[in-house]
Amino acid sequence: MKAQLGGEEGKHKFVLKTPKGTRDYSPKQMAIRERVFTAIINCFKRHGAEVIDTPVFELKETLTGKYGEDSKLIYDLKDQGGELLSLRYDLTVPFARYLAMNKITNIKRYHIAKVYRRDNPAMTRGRYREFYQCDFDIAGQFDPMIPDAECLKIVHEILSDLQLGDFLIKVNDRRILDGMFAVCGVPDSKFRTICSSVDKLDKVPWEEVKNEMVGEKGLSPEAADRIGEYVQLHGGLDLIEQLLQDPKLSQNKLAKEGLGDMKLLFEYLTLFGITGKISFDLSLARGLDYYTGVIYEAVLLQQENDHVEDPVSVGSVAGGGRYDGLVGMFDPKGRKVPCVGVSIGIERIFSILEQRVEASEEKIRTTETQVLVASAQKKLLEERLKLISELWDAGIKAEILYKKNPKLLNQLQYCEETGIPLVAIVGEQELKDGVVKLRVVATREEVNIRRENLIEEIRMRTSQL
Repeated sequence: MKAQLGGEEGKHKFVLKTPKGTRDYSPKQMAIRERVFTAIINCFKRHGAEVIDTPVFELKETLTGKYGEDSKLIYDLKDQGGELLSLRYDLTVPFARYLAMNKITNIKRYHIAKVYRRDNPAMTRGRYREFYQCDFDIAGQFDPMIPDAECLKIVHEILSDLQLGDFLIKVNDRRILDGMFAVCGVPDSKFRTICSSVDKLDKVPWEEVKNEMVGEKGLSPEAADRIGEYVQLHGGLDLIEQLLQDPKLSQNKLAKEGLGDMKLLFEYLTLFGITGKISFDLSLARGLDYYTGVIYEAVLLQQENDHVEDPVSVGSVAGGGRYDGLVGMFDPKGRKVPCVGVSIGIERIFSILEQRVEASEEKIRTTETQVLVASAQKKLLEERLKLISELWDAGIKAEILYKKNPKLLNQLQYCEETGIPLVAIVGEQELKDGVVKLRVVATREEVNIRRENLIEEIRMRTSQL
């Protein structure tokens, strides 16, 4: 055993590291994380969502054939001589499986959990092999675009609340894309693969995407050029109206349906007062196979260079859309449950906030302790233990130093370092008088408080902080 761990005999060096694409989170990082999670969960709850959880691994066949070209990124677990299993790749497919399995036709739920992708991670940009997803979905048969509009409102609320800077939510519809592909002369069999090429337009220039379509995917250059004319368009209601008049698109049943719904969506978003941050963008494709209607993606815009005319996107921080066929894939009778949802890209958001905290050198508290129970003289451990027990039982967050006779200076220094706002000091004189000396760390002000009023006083003082 010793040899394996790199003892004297075995010269093999055991490297202490986390696996590729994963990371640990320090208390400081977790404090930032918790803040973000709280903001997101509060928003989901404000919109009336319930919460569920599902296993971290699923049957391999549950995940097969749901992700298009991304299927190669699924982690398969080693065959243990039983069921063939894979780690979940997202939270949407397990949600669909859950609905079909439990015959649920109507639910509004959120789910926050880790997912796994065998990606080549760019960890600096918040991309990992193990990462959290925060999903909100509305399942059920409802009137068109009302739940879809609420999902976009949620994205708007969360990104505004987290104060990440300027953002833009791009919106499109799979039906508009498919209609566009059809009128541009893309054969049906190539829709999905051309779709994943278009999806790269936010990262690489049109010329490269065109070369991929023509060179690798065998599309005719004419069809590619026709697609090029459409995918460079973006706007709002005016663009929707323009496309409804488009001689080619308006003749396509799918595109017409999609544009009609898009118009309705923009009317609802206008009522929510958020259209200033929304752009109808024909280049938005979203790679996943299961989307059937509206799709959207939120990107943060770079503010560093004020002199740049067009703000640059620093990557996607939320995405989602409508997937009306996914639950039906799992239902033995093929019963469909229409769904629309959004996933908040917590890792990317977290990377940004973490960098910001580093840059500003803001001090982040990693504990919530309200008061340190301290003593000014020796032989008062019993009194400290009695007092701290009273505080804990009253629900006060309190600590003591684990020494029999700590120096007062060390106790006060500990508060400075960890951000504890109050110190309750027991001393012989105070014990005789039935009081406790309460010290405010920031101002060094001290007051004697009667023992029976101490809990009330601490509550009052910490509620103001």
